[in-house]
Amino acid sequence: MDELPRPPKRPDPASRDERLAARLRENLKRRKEQARGRVAADEPAEPDSGSPSS
Repeated sequence: MDELPRPPKRPDPASRDERLAARLRENLKRRKEQARGRVAADEPAEPDSGSPSS
């Protein structure tokens, strides 16, 4: 019988974990920036005229 070809080696799991961690950090950073943008958009452009400024 012929031998079956071996499957290719899998990449190092440590490097995969590092890549995954980096992508998760980037995703979190992007989501925080989006949330800050939404908060800034929700704030009034001018201060409330009913409250004294001095």
